[in-house]
Amino acid sequence: MKILISSASFGKINRDPITMLEKAGFETVSNTRGKKLEFDEFAELIKDAAGLIAGTEKITGKLLEKAPKLKVISRYGVGMDNIDMEAAKKLGIIVRSTPEAPSQAVAELALALMLNLSRRVAEADRNLRKDNWNQLMGRLLTGRTLGIIGLGRIGKKLVRLVQPFKMDLRAYEPYPDVDFIRENNIVLGSLQDVLSDSDIISLHLPLSDATFHMIGKKELSLMKKDAIIINTSRGGLIDEEALIGALRNGTIAGAGIDTFETEPYKGGLTDLDNVVLTCHMGSSAIETRKQMELETVNNLISALKEAGI
Repeated sequence: MKILISSASFGKINRDPITMLEKAGFETVSNTRGKKLEFDEFAELIKDAAGLIAGTEKITGKLLEKAPKLKVISRYGVGMDNIDMEAAKKLGIIVRSTPEAPSQAVAELALALMLNLSRRVAEADRNLRKDNWNQLMGRLLTGRTLGIIGLGRIGKKLVRLVQPFKMDLRAYEPYPDVDFIRENNIVLGSLQDVLSDSDIISLHLPLSDATFHMIGKKELSLMKKDAIIINTSRGGLIDEEALIGALRNGTIAGAGIDTFETEPYKGGLTDLDNVVLTCHMGSSAIETRKQMELETVNNLISALKEAGI
């Protein structure tokens, strides 16, 4: 029975998850292109697969129709916005993910971007490499106000990580954990209030029709002129053209962006000095990847059993 691994990075750090599948009697087929599969390639590889281990590649209803034997999609990560869930349900395909595994790594990257931007680390590094010795004046995190948009698993991890900095905490969360908010002295508010009150904004929401471009020109204009925004969630949460404009005209001071609407990213943010850009690497920590891959395989095997295979 065939298992397609469409994520090009799966099993590169540690082959144990693939060995687990082989020992369980499955034939594995991997994406050897080193990047996301084109539709025709994907359709050819998936046509005989009973299971799919998927990354962030787009899995449309049209693609799923090319996979008559497919019973389970095991998502290697958190977000499900790349999968046509309605089509999967209609076709009787079970979908699983690993929501807990990457939480710590993503939260730590968000903190790293905050520190980098606040102390202008990347900017100083670029200057020094150009033989420009310039002691840039930055800002402390300590005592500043952090606004967290989305207080789920990752948002909560970030709250714990910033405790030593004694930051004032604000949050926008449609479904709040009241006990957690009270225990951590978080002020819950509207999106507009959090944007206008905070020195640093960090986004931790899934991408959906409701959250697409939730941070646009209007929302950016509500922020303080010396504020920075961090996005380690999904690129579509921010209107990138509006962000470029806000960074260029001084509406806000900086941005740390790990995820983009189109990846690999080649847009106008790369021309700006007041941004730090990373390559959708929130979960790219060795310990996290090992845990995610093992959970992905365990989810796949248990769901295939659930499907009677």
